[in-house]
Amino acid sequence: MKKILLLSVSAGAGHMRAAEAIRAFANELPTGIGAEHLDVMDFVPSGFRALYTDFYIKLVSNQPALWGYLYQKTDEAASDAWTQKMRRAVESLNCRALLAEIRRQRPDAIICTHFLPAELLSREIAKGRLDVPVWVQVTDFDLHSMWVVPNMRGYFVANEEIAWRMRERGVDAASVHVSGIPIMPAFGKPLDRGACATAFGIDPGRTTFLMMSGGAGLGGIDVLAARLLAMEGDFQLVALAGKNQQLLESLQRVAAQFPGRLFPQGFMLEVERLMACADLAITKPGGLTTSECLAMRLPMIVNSPIPGQEDRNADFLLEQGVALKAIDAAALEYRIARLLREPALLAGMRDRIAPLGRPDAGAIVLNRVLGLKS
Repeated sequence: MKKILLLSVSAGAGHMRAAEAIRAFANELPTGIGAEHLDVMDFVPSGFRALYTDFYIKLVSNQPALWGYLYQKTDEAASDAWTQKMRRAVESLNCRALLAEIRRQRPDAIICTHFLPAELLSREIAKGRLDVPVWVQVTDFDLHSMWVVPNMRGYFVANEEIAWRMRERGVDAASVHVSGIPIMPAFGKPLDRGACATAFGIDPGRTTFLMMSGGAGLGGIDVLAARLLAMEGDFQLVALAGKNQQLLESLQRVAAQFPGRLFPQGFMLEVERLMACADLAITKPGGLTTSECLAMRLPMIVNSPIPGQEDRNADFLLEQGVALKAIDAAALEYRIARLLREPALLAGMRDRIAPLGRPDAGAIVLNRVLGLKS
């Protein structure tokens, strides 16, 4: 059996979800191919884990402007700068258990959906201690210099612009492949809007907005839902609370004030079925979530981007004409009102999405890595 090892880092959910998506596509392949997904943070000391993941999450949540500054400065830093050398040395010292696990598993290929394992394995390849092809999957519509790691067999990127930017940074053109960002196979399967809407008690003939996040400047989605539902217009909202039980209960109280117009949902695995019911998503511009929307031909209003990668994701979507941006609750209300007045605007956004969706990105990655197709 051929074995693929998927390595990601639980610093934000996107890297993990991309790896899980590739694994899901691997499970659909004929027998004889196995894929396992490892979180690098399961193989490092607790102190390093707290610094690398907890600190990142707190920083982007509480000090987003500082994170944006660091994102830009690290992107501009030369790879041979002493700060970069020090960072790589610290990372290497804390990941010996991961390297031991890789040697124990003896995979035929490795795919990294985060740059940390790619950097670690690049060092091992350079020193002749690892003889396994390692591939890198970039998980945003942007290219930070940390993704450009030497000694990789190849790179997978979201679009032609990122491929061009990789070549500009000295990466061999033959090793860069435009795949899209891997999302779960379910987002590429046909779904009937009427059947999905009926299952959730939603009116399939009514304009439907899917609310997937609130955030800085907007407030929680319970507050946003109440504000939007107080507007004039015939539409309904579906609001995702995830695992936040308190938020779900708050949304249910708002729903009681607007019977038949707000449909709160807790944590669910089949988000694609809700997307199939919707005409537009209100979401943060993460690489994975926006890729899911593109695959489902679902236009977006993006809000509260993390400075750095999410800001640049938003720029890409706005440039393509498939999303609008709301900087605060007032801007969100204005854009919703405009879309209700101008249905052709929303229809145009949907039409422009068609060539951008890449629901089969995971299959493209696997086919290239396994040598099944060019």
